[in-house]
Amino acid sequence: MFTHLIVGAEFNIGDALFYAVLFLILMFGIKVVAWKPVTKMMQDRADKISNDIDTAEQARNKAVDLEKQRQDALANSQEEAGKIINKAQQTGDKRRDSIIEEARSDAQSLKEKAQADIEQQKKDVLADSKNDVADLSIEIASKIIKKSLNADDQKALIDSYIEGLGNNESN
Repeated sequence: MFTHLIVGAEFNIGDALFYAVLFLILMFGIKVVAWKPVTKMMQDRADKISNDIDTAEQARNKAVDLEKQRQDALANSQEEAGKIINKAQQTGDKRRDSIIEEARSDAQSLKEKAQADIEQQKKDVLADSKNDVADLSIEIASKIIKKSLNADDQKALIDSYIEGLGNNESN
């Protein structure tokens, strides 16, 4: 029945058996020589890809953590900078208020001193004026006593004293 399959060739069971055994030996040889290394290479490649995926996932997680840390550090530094600025403003405000208060105190002190000096000068001028008036009164009285005055003499005497006062003030 199978003998007529190949034209011009006859089917031989011994040949078929030989070919089958050769095929099995060839398959065993391929399994030993090629299949195990190819399977090992494929498994190694799968393991490497799996490790690369795990490493990439770890790197991504680490990058996310680093980004979070950076954001936290940035927020903290901004908060700290705000605190420093506020403290500097408060210190500046206190210093400004202190300088203004000191200037006001100094101005008040100077004003009080100036008023005291003015008051003293007024007293000195008033005392000098009293002395001048007293001296003038004594001079007028002594001159009146020395001579009796008529209207022209009285006018001349007053003019000379006024003129004398003008000379005294310029000295």
